[in-house]
Amino acid sequence: MSARTGERRNSCDPPSLWVAHFIRHRWFCACLLSLNLLFPVLAVAQPVTPTSPAAPQPEPARESLGRSTPRGAVLGFLSAAHKGNYELAAQYLDTRLRDKSAAILAHQLFVVLDRRLPARLNQLSDKSEGSLPNPLKPDQDLVGTIASVNGNVDILLDRVDIGKGELRWLFSGTTLESIPGLYDEVNVVSVDNILPEAIVTTRLAGIPLFEWLAVLVGMPLLYVLTAFVSRLANPIAGKLRRQLSKRPDLPNPDVMPRPLRLLLVAFVILWTISKVSLPLLARQFWSSAATIIIIAACVWLFILINGRVEGLLRQRLARRHTGVASILRLGRRVIDLLAVFVGMLVGLNHFGVNPTAALAGLGVGGIAVALAAQKTLENVIGGASIIFDQPIREGDTLKFAEMLGTVEDIGLRSTRIRTPDRTVVSVPNGQIANASLENISIRDKFWFHPNLSLRWGTTASQMRSVLEALNNLLAQQPNIERDSIRVRFLRFGASSLDVEVLAYFFARDWGHFLEIQQELLLQIMEIVQAAGTQMALQSHVVYPAAASASDGTNAQAPLKTAVTDTKPIDHAATAQSA
Repeated sequence: MSARTGERRNSCDPPSLWVAHFIRHRWFCACLLSLNLLFPVLAVAQPVTPTSPAAPQPEPARESLGRSTPRGAVLGFLSAAHKGNYELAAQYLDTRLRDKSAAILAHQLFVVLDRRLPARLNQLSDKSEGSLPNPLKPDQDLVGTIASVNGNVDILLDRVDIGKGELRWLFSGTTLESIPGLYDEVNVVSVDNILPEAIVTTRLAGIPLFEWLAVLVGMPLLYVLTAFVSRLANPIAGKLRRQLSKRPDLPNPDVMPRPLRLLLVAFVILWTISKVSLPLLARQFWSSAATIIIIAACVWLFILINGRVEGLLRQRLARRHTGVASILRLGRRVIDLLAVFVGMLVGLNHFGVNPTAALAGLGVGGIAVALAAQKTLENVIGGASIIFDQPIREGDTLKFAEMLGTVEDIGLRSTRIRTPDRTVVSVPNGQIANASLENISIRDKFWFHPNLSLRWGTTASQMRSVLEALNNLLAQQPNIERDSIRVRFLRFGASSLDVEVLAYFFARDWGHFLEIQQELLLQIMEIVQAAGTQMALQSHVVYPAAASASDGTNAQAPLKTAVTDTKPIDHAATAQSA
């Protein structure tokens, strides 16, 4: 090992000290995830002050050294060692060594942890009882496992009674016995030997210049490089696509969309920190940054795939289901929100935040929203049933309750109907889904049934002539359903002879049928007149008012009934008699 490397390792002043101060703060990590910050060390410039997480039960008071929890003990040790205060760092060791010997052991432990310990500090327990990885040993917690030539070595913490019933987490004596051997094995390529000394020793806001360059220049440059590779690969992939599908009009595909570029950047970061020796806190930072990028890229990629699926479903279902675009759009947005929420939960879990409380809050909030938006949800579900069941479609003429109109738009919450007065009525879908609808537009044929009332003076021969002529008239119609024709002398009515006329016609729409019906009614009038009879007039019963008697008493006059004559009035004879 070079003198420069040994000097740097002995000085024990790695560049990312500030990350340690906030790894123990769970809510800082949660904010880091939600804002997608890739350089959280900029926000840290304060001395280490261990914080106590909320707990359902009272916990023992925490000392200033932070040894009340496993996370506090590890971060307190690293903080003291970073400052070169190995006498203070020795207070975190469960050893009988004192003074200089304890300081040397603390230095060796720091070098081993700084160069070989996996970057999982955010997963350390921040509870006084620890994470309880082994229920049989409740006073022991695992910090990590380091590989060595003699096998894996577990870095353990023991909860030790330091007197007066005070329990503190200290590095286990079993672990400390293996530290000298691990210290002799630390001989890896350090980034300090690769980079120029100027950018390693120069610091801005306490952070080495090479870390600033890596975040502000290296990562953007790497992303731009992936975009350049994608731009070169797109024409090649497009040419292969057109040759295989034999369709020259196909565009070039996007071989590496932006989420895949971010994933590539994250994997390059993970590969780099696995090949180059970085201090523990620097590796922790870059590992957390890569994890954030991976989570964000996966969520982004899922949202893009969800959008593509929505487009395909819309193309297939839009022809058969009018208004399905609204349902698909709502479903896509809900799934996108769920994907973002799941990504946040995964990120919070990575930073050691228990997502159980968030899930419980989501359940309570969901119940509250469901109760508050009960009618809205009812209308949305009703709209979905209308769109997929299709009792009505856009353009249909609808009779709903006392309203008649044309359906103009079927939305998620309401359906808009244009009335004959040219006004638009918005009806909630919940009402339409639960009501009886009469869809006039989808009938397959039109019912022609103008029943006739002939005068009582009509003779039997005239009635036969009328019936035969009506049958011939209907039989000659080209758009009529032959089996539905029915012309019958139905009954002797109170003031008329009733004839039933019934048939079904095929027509383009209601307007076309009205044209057919008008012509038929005119021909029926001609048939009746040609037979020598006429339509009957309605009978009327008149109830005169009561007359007054001569003695002043009211007397009910007898009821008189007047029935109109069904014979036509001869105006010429009336004028002659006058």
